[in-house]
Amino acid sequence: MKVVLDTNVYISGIFFTGPPYQVLEAWRDARIQIVVSPDILGEYQRVGEALASQFPNIDLQPIFELLTLNAEVVPSERLAEPVCVDPDDDKFLACALTSGAKYIISGDKHLLKASGYKGLKVISPRRFVDDYLYKSPDSCLEGDEAAARRAQAG
Repeated sequence: MKVVLDTNVYISGIFFTGPPYQVLEAWRDARIQIVVSPDILGEYQRVGEALASQFPNIDLQPIFELLTLNAEVVPSERLAEPVCVDPDDDKFLACALTSGAKYIISGDKHLLKASGYKGLKVISPRRFVDDYLYKSPDSCLEGDEAAARRAQAG
């Protein structure tokens, strides 16, 4: 399952525990595929570096390198017209549309209000964890991938 993570989810998952961390764990375990654009990567880095100054024991470089190597990177696109109250949030919608991701995981109230735009679902980390990660072990897998896992288990 392809997902786009809002910056607050990605950064919170690095620095803290809870649902954002569980989302990053699911990515690490190849249960989901994170999709980013260069604009999103830049924002992750800017916000992460600002927060890292408060947490000097956390080295962000390995997680950024892992993301750059293992996330699906799509070109930065612009929406034809602004959708979100904060136009800076439109890059997450554009990334999802460009990549074919159906889900954006976010705690941002303005971005959450954009859920339904062109069929995209914008959901909170808690709801994603509860409704998709822990529903069943294969709930995030799509098509052949889910069938292959079931075959291995059985």
